[in-house]
Amino acid sequence: MENTSTPTHCPYCALQCGMTVRPLPQGGAEVSERPDFPVNRGALCGKGRTAAQVLSPAVRLTTPLVRSGGRLVEAGWGEALDLIADRLGRTRREHGADALGVFGGGGLTNEKAYALGKFARVVLGTSQIDYNGRFCMSSAAAAGTRAFGLDRGLPFPLEDVPRTGCVILVGSNLAETMPPSLRFFTELRENGGTLIVVDPRRTRTAEQADLHLAPRPGTDLALALGLLHLVVAEGRTDERFVRERTTGWEGARAAAMAHWPEYVERITGVSVPELRQAVRMFCEPESAMVLTARGPEQQAKGTDTVGAWINLCLATGRAGRPLSGYGCLTGQGNGQGGREHGQKADQLPGYRKLDDPAARRHVAGVWGVDPDSLPGPGRSAYELLDALGTDIRALLLMGSNPVVSAPHAAHVEERLRSLDFLAVADVVLSETAELADVVLPVTQWAEETGTTTSLEGRVLLRRRAVAPPPGVRSDLFVLHELAGRLGVEKGFPTDAEEVFGELRRASAGGPADYSGITYRRLVEENGVFWPCPETPEVHEVSGGREGPEAREAPTGEAGLRGPVDEGPEGPESLEAREASSGRAGLTGPEGQARPEAREASAGHAGLTGPEGQARPEAREASAGHAGLTGPEGQARPEAREASAGRAGLTGPEGQARPEAREASAGRAGLTGPEGQARPEAREAQGVPARPAGAAVHPGTPRLFLDRFATPDGRARFVAVAHRAAAEEPDGAYPLLLTTGRVVAQYQSGAQTRRVAELNAAAPGPFVELHPRLAARLGAAEGDRLAVVSRRGRAVAPARITTAIRPDTVFMPFHWPGEGRANTLTNPALDPTSRMPEFKSCAVRVEVLGPEE
Repeated sequence: MENTSTPTHCPYCALQCGMTVRPLPQGGAEVSERPDFPVNRGALCGKGRTAAQVLSPAVRLTTPLVRSGGRLVEAGWGEALDLIADRLGRTRREHGADALGVFGGGGLTNEKAYALGKFARVVLGTSQIDYNGRFCMSSAAAAGTRAFGLDRGLPFPLEDVPRTGCVILVGSNLAETMPPSLRFFTELRENGGTLIVVDPRRTRTAEQADLHLAPRPGTDLALALGLLHLVVAEGRTDERFVRERTTGWEGARAAAMAHWPEYVERITGVSVPELRQAVRMFCEPESAMVLTARGPEQQAKGTDTVGAWINLCLATGRAGRPLSGYGCLTGQGNGQGGREHGQKADQLPGYRKLDDPAARRHVAGVWGVDPDSLPGPGRSAYELLDALGTDIRALLLMGSNPVVSAPHAAHVEERLRSLDFLAVADVVLSETAELADVVLPVTQWAEETGTTTSLEGRVLLRRRAVAPPPGVRSDLFVLHELAGRLGVEKGFPTDAEEVFGELRRASAGGPADYSGITYRRLVEENGVFWPCPETPEVHEVSGGREGPEAREAPTGEAGLRGPVDEGPEGPESLEAREASSGRAGLTGPEGQARPEAREASAGHAGLTGPEGQARPEAREASAGHAGLTGPEGQARPEAREASAGRAGLTGPEGQARPEAREASAGRAGLTGPEGQARPEAREAQGVPARPAGAAVHPGTPRLFLDRFATPDGRARFVAVAHRAAAEEPDGAYPLLLTTGRVVAQYQSGAQTRRVAELNAAAPGPFVELHPRLAARLGAAEGDRLAVVSRRGRAVAPARITTAIRPDTVFMPFHWPGEGRANTLTNPALDPTSRMPEFKSCAVRVEVLGPEE
């Protein structure tokens, strides 16, 4: 692979920060800033800066492993795949399809998540598939769908945050979990807006707030209802908005009025004056937002809790308007896309429902199967894990580490050990992979091309920048090979763009419609916001067609050039459009694209060189007009002008002038003085204009400005009432435990715990407790503490701070072993989202001696 920098995106959180990756001559790679990506503008946290270190063969898997004599030993790919296929097939024959389980991850690309869901339902025929994203955003997703008819983490881009009047940030410590995003909130305050943070701890984020509300864990629902009570009592409802754009207000108002301020103070610990101040700060500006994260969501009443915050937005007219609304700060790197395309228990691609007959017919048509052959909805994530070793006898797991990340983790570990067969595909030998019968080493972010969808709903292209170590294969290769061994020879390609082309067709017409998005657009436009339906013009550009024959249509657009993907069988490039599309006659005997296919891909026969590489003329065609590229095929400023929509709209360096941004926004006059698109420009935020006759849907940066996604276009109030946490303190367990993350580690720590710099910053777990509680226990800083719940015991050193409530202790959840916080957490489930109650459980704390 050439020693050049490749623009791509971070492998960690849902910001999906832009970065560039360059392979180093001596081996390895380095990450550098990428200022052109608008979300992080070049800023990277420590995890992002050190991401390339996890690419090292020294810290990751490079060969398959199979269990022999009670331990994992190296094996060949053929042996490992044959063993998996044999055990899955045998289990299905002996116990039925639903004895097979599949568990995915919110870090898988859209293509992998789509293929995994299809594999479970078409190849295995099982309903038992879910993923770890159920533990992250499912309550917000359920509440958003219930209220708005659609779930997309943020219904507006982050760039809107600094221009609103007030933000209530509920249960998010984004200064540590997604540090580059903090600047949006800093700019909000610099612009005269205010920030209210709701968190039981005085976190780094809370320290930036104009008002910090510190409720008792598990009482966010009562807090939101108390604020809505005051909105009504003080006459701050937006009656016209409620009347014209919502339904269900009477019931929601009556429920809120039962939560008077003094009652809410007793439940939450937040004083009445603080409640009144929060209402005043939220209601006085013309615009405001509520953003939630795991704090209110990871509760057994998380859906209703988020629903109460949505009710607050609707009652005040802070939704469906510019610079206002409710949003969820999605956590995992592809937590948004991962929940849209089929790896959830009840879901088909495009955010379709598995029990909807029309959805089943559509997707079955794309897959070429009988709709009646598709299984129905299965168990949710924790319920699936709880059934291992009993109803579910064999499990295929990709991109997740539930031994550390699942609630009641000791029980989940026990269930994993009880399986007849466990196969894991992962980058590293995680704590879960250590239990497996077969472990497959797979490629990771910088070694493969694929799409993710950020917390904004912006679909992005992660591009391959380095070659994987010898012996490592992609997840798509794994699914392709297993499908073939299990009797399904077609339908599981290894090329990510080909998979994305099928995903586009499967999502077409669904809530999360990607059909108008192509890899080329993602490169040119720095991402595209869904929904983005395909229009007739897009069919012309991409070569797509209506009807069943669309399955054979090319998935890309002419002219995209990217780094070569060297798969296990040799080079596999993004240029191989027609090979990816399945067009007969344009591939060689091994499925590699012939030169003729590359010529067709370039847009005109004869525009490729003798080796099938695109000639400069092809690049000129790609630039939109012949003659608009330089001697090396690079686009000249004139080509950039054409890309901007009209000649003369770029500056001397080819940068788009404000006028070009206006054209990009869809109409002149819809940008501010700095050329930034105003909220009204919702037709085409940030989308370059196309040559005449090639109009495309611009994507949807801002949802709900005209109508909500319900059948009648109105948002739904839902009447909710406070109820206690699933587990309240008592004499034996007098304290509350809440859990979360620290800045230098990520999720279960499977990757970040392998980076020396990050381990130096956050070497292990700890128990955070208030000085008053420490004094009562006789604990000093650094003492070993045992935190005990009804489910188990975790041990970690004391960290004493006034930043936490005296009735609460905090533990981060990134570590296995005796400090595993999720040994303690409660698997009680939300009745709607099936989210476990990670954020609140009853515990006691014991001070241990040196030898204990």
